[in-house]
Amino acid sequence: MPWKECNVMDERLRFVARLLDGEKMAPLCREFDISRKTGYKIFNRYKDIGLDGLSDRTRRPMRYANQLPFQVESKIVQLKKERRNWGAPKIRERLRKLHPDIPLPAISTVHAVLDRHGLVKRRGRRRHRAQGTSLSLPTTPNDLWCADYKGEFMLTDRRYCYPLTITDFASRYLITCEAMSSTKEVFAFNGFERAFRDYGMPRAIRTDNGVPFSSPMSLFNLSKLSVWWLRLGIAIERIKPGHPQQNGRHERMHLTLKQEATKPAGDNMLQQQGKFDDFVDIYNNERPHQGINMKVPADLYECSPRQYRGLQELNYPFHDRTVTITSCGRICMGKMKIHLSTVFAGQNVGVKQVEENIWIVSFMQYDLAFFDHETKKIEPIPDPFDQNVLPMCQE
Repeated sequence: MPWKECNVMDERLRFVARLLDGEKMAPLCREFDISRKTGYKIFNRYKDIGLDGLSDRTRRPMRYANQLPFQVESKIVQLKKERRNWGAPKIRERLRKLHPDIPLPAISTVHAVLDRHGLVKRRGRRRHRAQGTSLSLPTTPNDLWCADYKGEFMLTDRRYCYPLTITDFASRYLITCEAMSSTKEVFAFNGFERAFRDYGMPRAIRTDNGVPFSSPMSLFNLSKLSVWWLRLGIAIERIKPGHPQQNGRHERMHLTLKQEATKPAGDNMLQQQGKFDDFVDIYNNERPHQGINMKVPADLYECSPRQYRGLQELNYPFHDRTVTITSCGRICMGKMKIHLSTVFAGQNVGVKQVEENIWIVSFMQYDLAFFDHETKKIEPIPDPFDQNVLPMCQE
C-alpha cells in the first residue's frame, strides 16, 4: 500500500506504530511500498525527535554559497535611492570607495539587487520596425522580380496549399507558381534555387515583410532567405507594411490565378501543381496583357545572363579577422561571445577594431553593428540596407 498523497503524516505514524508493536521492518516496508532504507530513516527520525520527525522537512539550503550579506544589499539600495539616475556600474564603484574592506559584488549582482527592489526600469525589447525600401520601376526583364505567397487554400484531401509565385516586373512573365505545404524557409530556398537555375538571377527581388522573406525579430528584419539573396548579389526591395498596392502587378496576377487555377481546388498537392503548370503556360504564352499592349509575357521575357553558380567564400582582407557565425547566431572571439543574429548562422563576417575595445562587424560590404569588450552587446548601425545602399548588385 503506497503512501497516501492526502495524508503522508498519518501513514508514517501508522508505519512507526506497527514497528513499535513488534512487526518486522522488511515485510512492513513491502506492504507500504517503500524501501528499507526509507523505513529505517523514518523510524530513526521518530526515535531521535519524536512525532516532529515524521513531518516533511524543508529542502531550503541552510545557507547560500554566494548570497549577498543583507548589510551590503541594504547599502546598495540606499545608494540607489540617493542617486536615482545611477546604474549598477556607478553604484558598485561608489560602494568600493566607501567600503574597501568588503568583498565587492559583481555588476550583475548589484543590478539583480536593484531589480529585486523595483529600482530598475525595464525597457521593452527594441525592434527594427519594417518601413519598406525605395522601389524601382525597371523596364528591362530580370532587373526586378516580384515574389509572394498567394493566400492558402484547402485541397480536397483537407491539406492546405501555399502557392509560391515569382513574376518578372517588366514583362509580367510568371516564372514560378509552385504548390507548397508550408511557408517555411527550407521550401522557399528550394523554390528560388530552381528558379535561379532555370532562368538565371535577377538584379533585385521585391517582397512584402512577411515570413520567410523577412523576420520581424531579427537584425534589420533580415531572414535567412534574404541573407542568401544578398550573398548572391541580389538587392532587396520591400513594400511598406499594409501597402500591397506597391506590389500591384503581382497581386493582380494572384487574382487571375485564384479565378482560373484554384476553383475548384485539386484533389491533392500533385494534382494542384498540374493545374498551376497549365495556368503558367496559358498566362505566359496565350493570355494577352493590357499593361504590355496586349502582348503575351513570353514575347518580352528572356532569361537572365546572370547565371546561378552557388555561393563563393566570403573573406575580409581589410578587417582584423574573419569570423564564422555559430549556429546560435554568435560571434566567438576567444572567450568573448557576442550575439548577432541566427539569420547569419554559418556566414562569415568581418570584425575590425575601430577604437580601444570597440569593434565593428561587417557582412559583405555592409557595416552591421558595433560591440565593446565590457558589455559584449551589439549596437546596430542605422539600417545599412536602406534606400541609399540597396542597389548593390554584382555582375
